[in-house]
Amino acid sequence: MKIVIYIVLACLWIMPGKASDKAIKQYDSYKGLIMAGYQGWFNAPDDGAGRGWYHYRGKDGFKPGSCSVDFWPDVSEYAKTYKTEFAFADGTPAYVFSSNDESTVDVHFRWMKEYGLDGVFMQRFVGEVKNPSGKLHFNKVLSSAMKAARKYERAICVMYDFSGMHPGDEEVVLKDIDELSAMYDMAARKQNPTYLHHNGKPLVVLWGVGFNDNRAYGLKEVEIVMDGLKSRGFSIMLGVPTFWRTLEKDTEPDSGLHRLIRKSDIVMPWLVGRYDEAGYPPFKEEIIQDMAWCKKNGVDYVPLAFPGFSWRNLKGENTTQILRNRGSFLWKQLSGAIEVGAEMLYIAMFDEIDEGTAIFKCATKVPVGASTFVPIEEGLKSDYYLWLVGEAGRMLRKEKTLKKELPER
Repeated sequence: MKIVIYIVLACLWIMPGKASDKAIKQYDSYKGLIMAGYQGWFNAPDDGAGRGWYHYRGKDGFKPGSCSVDFWPDVSEYAKTYKTEFAFADGTPAYVFSSNDESTVDVHFRWMKEYGLDGVFMQRFVGEVKNPSGKLHFNKVLSSAMKAARKYERAICVMYDFSGMHPGDEEVVLKDIDELSAMYDMAARKQNPTYLHHNGKPLVVLWGVGFNDNRAYGLKEVEIVMDGLKSRGFSIMLGVPTFWRTLEKDTEPDSGLHRLIRKSDIVMPWLVGRYDEAGYPPFKEEIIQDMAWCKKNGVDYVPLAFPGFSWRNLKGENTTQILRNRGSFLWKQLSGAIEVGAEMLYIAMFDEIDEGTAIFKCATKVPVGASTFVPIEEGLKSDYYLWLVGEAGRMLRKEKTLKKELPER
């Protein structure tokens, strides 16, 4: 009998995937997690996607004087990179990555595990997935991410960005989620055990709800998608404007937004670009009041934090620039949210180098010439912001004592 037991145990040990599958953490709630948004929209001409320098190029292509990124990625750990027309001060050519490569996504998820980021929300832009080339690319990125999330035991969740959506596209979203459900079976989590759940159901995020910037769609279209998702057994997180609670400033003055929020499971206000370090305190008070509203109305709340902001190459020289201040700005937001009782955190963003909010490894030395790039501050390593977010995660989970002052590395 003992021999049989030993044989069975030995077989379980050597069977690929079986033992590790049981060890993978089940992400049953967003609570206690620190997550980031993941764009995954960067392409290079030779990556097989046929999209050229997508999300790198400016009006005249991707070359000195024409580009759309303000930060330059640190590509020292990527298996595959792509040569550009940009060069460093010593004349050596500068390289970038493509999100279309599975190896790129694998590196990103490895970093998440190494530094303590619990996982990411995979962006699916409605304006992209309704077109063949966009859908093909984002399906490839999501496939790579699902594989990497399982490998590195990271939480993963689908987020629909409604930017570019028009009336009628709500059916595009529902058809797309049906296709993803068939491929990945997010509810059962047999194939992808780290898919994020909340309130007992697989979570889907709908971003861009209630903004007053003249979008083609409105609350009617959003509610159709929400009802469709609920009927399919999903829980819902809504990405809403900063002043959603008072229906002012960046928010459509329609109380119907509050009705939709009450129908959701989690609400996440968009705070990127709304303040710098000096202007943060009033927004901390907004978070406190937002959390009180949500508690009263039975909705969970996730505060957002971002490391800084820069889109000079994307939008022009005299546009918004929010300094990172060597991590002080980000830490003030992270520690502030935890201090007032945040149960979960959203980081904008993991890989957003277009708007300068990326926390992944960016270059400390950047290309020189006609385009001006923002380096990671002198004296800091390229991984500093990943490390800082990991520290916040440990404090959120009470693995470390919360410190309001910037941690020393």
